[in-house]
Amino acid sequence: MLEEYEINSSTLAIVPIDHGSSRVYEEETEYVVNKNVHKIIDDNCKFYGSSYHGRCEGTKYLTGIKSKFPIIIEESRNMIFFPTNSTRNEDNTWISLNKIKNYKASNRGATIEFLNSQKIEVPISFYSLENQYCRAVILKAKLYESKLEKNR
Repeated sequence: MLEEYEINSSTLAIVPIDHGSSRVYEEETEYVVNKNVHKIIDDNCKFYGSSYHGRCEGTKYLTGIKSKFPIIIEESRNMIFFPTNSTRNEDNTWISLNKIKNYKASNRGATIEFLNSQKIEVPISFYSLENQYCRAVILKAKLYESKLEKNR
């Protein structure tokens, strides 16, 4: 069990196990981390130069989204993650936008297939997942737009 985890370009998803631990899926492996999902996300926002609150404010500013914020974990590598539920919900899973290949409805919620063909099932309706995915895509487009504006 790890005490710390650094989100990186191989990170696919961070899934709660219980109140104090999480399972992190990467392209080639998975880890159990002795922290809840929100703490991992917040620590990584700080590691990459902001805070979770700051990332949420950035999303709100760029997109107008007011809840269940997708966030930019690290800007230069376009690491954007989105939550499956309200961040106040302990069963919240965070998914890497850029690693998704496909998603579909399943018996217990929705199944996400990643680019490496790995699949996870999340307890969220297909429509809620699609909404969260679309919000993250909007954030990615607005980030790209703002970078273009800056370079003009």
